Amino acid sequence: MTETPNATHLRVAIVVARYNAFVTDRLRDGAVAALTQAGTPAEQIEVIPVPGAYEVPQAARRAAETGRFDAVICLGCVIRGETAHFEYIASAVAHGIMDASGETGVPMTFGVLTTDSAEQALARAAVGPDGKGWEAAMAAVEMAAIFRQLDRRATRGAHA
Repeated sequence: MTETPNATHLRVAIVVARYNAFVTDRLRDGAVAALTQAGTPAEQIEVIPVPGAYEVPQAARRAAETGRFDAVICLGCVIRGETAHFEYIASAVAHGIMDASGETGVPMTFGVLTTDSAEQALARAAVGPDGKGWEAAMAAVEMAAIFRQLDRRATRGAHA
């Protein structure tokens, strides 16, 4: 197991879809538990609920643009149905999160489940270290640490 980066001074937003709350509530709880275990104080974690997965990238971008967060964790659940709607939403969300992160310079992690059934979603939404919410939170902590390290290197290089 890899060492958990220090998250004591991180300010983290968790953008979570309310749609499929029976899954996304677990993803959120897993992310909060992971951040807490990594040392992030509760007052430095802000949960931002949004209607559905499609709205996650919009809120993630806005959260990042405020300059208040070192990382944004994006959580949602899209379950395949009988139409092509699943493919459109899943693709839009994935691209939207990546675009928002690239354009704002704030790391954003992808904890949006795209599954064939509710059972598959629940299996991936465990609250502990095996859950995707936990994984997304740990990736956010690691990416924020990497971004800070790169920023320090850039600052040192600018003064050389």
